[in-house]
Amino acid sequence: MRTYRELFRSPGFTPLFAASSAQSAALAVGGLALSVLVYDTTGSPLLAALGMFGPAFAHVVGALALLSAADRLPPRAAMAWTLTASGLGTGVLAVPGTPTWAMFAVVLGLGLVGAVLSGVRYGLLSQILPQDGYLIGRSVLNASNGIAQIAGFALGGALVAALSARGALLVAAGTYLLAASIARARLADRPPRAQGRPSPAETWRGNALLWSSRPRRYAYLAMWLPNGLIVGCEAVLVPFSPEHAGWLLALTAVGMLAGDVLTGRFVPRAWRARLAVPLLMLLAVPYLVFALDPAVAVAGVAVLVASIGYGSTLLIQDRLMALTPDEIHGQALGLHSSGMMTMQGVSAALAGTVAEFTSPATAMAALATVSIATTLVLAPGLRAPAPAAT
Repeated sequence: MRTYRELFRSPGFTPLFAASSAQSAALAVGGLALSVLVYDTTGSPLLAALGMFGPAFAHVVGALALLSAADRLPPRAAMAWTLTASGLGTGVLAVPGTPTWAMFAVVLGLGLVGAVLSGVRYGLLSQILPQDGYLIGRSVLNASNGIAQIAGFALGGALVAALSARGALLVAAGTYLLAASIARARLADRPPRAQGRPSPAETWRGNALLWSSRPRRYAYLAMWLPNGLIVGCEAVLVPFSPEHAGWLLALTAVGMLAGDVLTGRFVPRAWRARLAVPLLMLLAVPYLVFALDPAVAVAGVAVLVASIGYGSTLLIQDRLMALTPDEIHGQALGLHSSGMMTMQGVSAALAGTVAEFTSPATAMAALATVSIATTLVLAPGLRAPAPAAT
């Protein structure tokens, strides 16, 4: 499967695409609105960063205790209920007078739900598409995520200006509920991929199996660490330039979209292993310009070019699928997503903390430097041929 026409003719892909796109738009609008609301209330770059990426912290709990549900629940029902819960939780964040601590408690709950949702969604993708269609299918979902983020961040900025941050949160909540209705009405019923009841013990067993392979460990670390640090850079774009943050975040989504389209549709299979490391370097190097505290226009070019490097994740994810047995694809992809989100949360906290004591621009340059060093350490393990899945 190499064409978009073949992809969208696959039964079940179109509603999954639509629900995922709506969820991505809701996440972008809600994250920007909450970050603005928290920054206006507290004046803290750290709390503003956590407002946008705080749900990521709860993903580590989901990864350790809940991910077996990704392969052991009917995917249609699981998607519908987790999206509904996300919508209701986002609506709670918009209630006037909610204390900041209560907002973050809700945000952590949304992160737990998101951990399960990610595993269910991407595991379902591997069921809907044949093995040779997964890369292009995931690239299209990533591209739709990029487009939804572009629209979401731009719309989020407009909604915050027109309706207030709380009004934008209500729009995000409604968009989550729209995604839930699409999943409930349009996805076909499918049995769970694995037998048995989900439990923390099953999650631990699956994670232990996934982590037992050295090539899989390198793949996971490469998808979690270098780009997680760069997301930390993005987390302080609001305090870097509050009036232009929506525009800068939209440019990061444009770059991510370009990278996913190029790697998913046009990179030949023989080149995939060779391009992963250069793309990881591209992701970080442009952020070094923030050491000079650049003008907003220069910053926009830097984040646009850098975000093309997010295409590296797609190539490494394809490697991970080749290394993983089919019956735990959902948990494998959920572990990738949860680890990635957790690292994004840690990096957002780190960037916010550095920005508190220096400046947002200095924090971005520092995290980019660490990302480059991490990529150089991991590079040898990503160049080795992928062995058979075990």
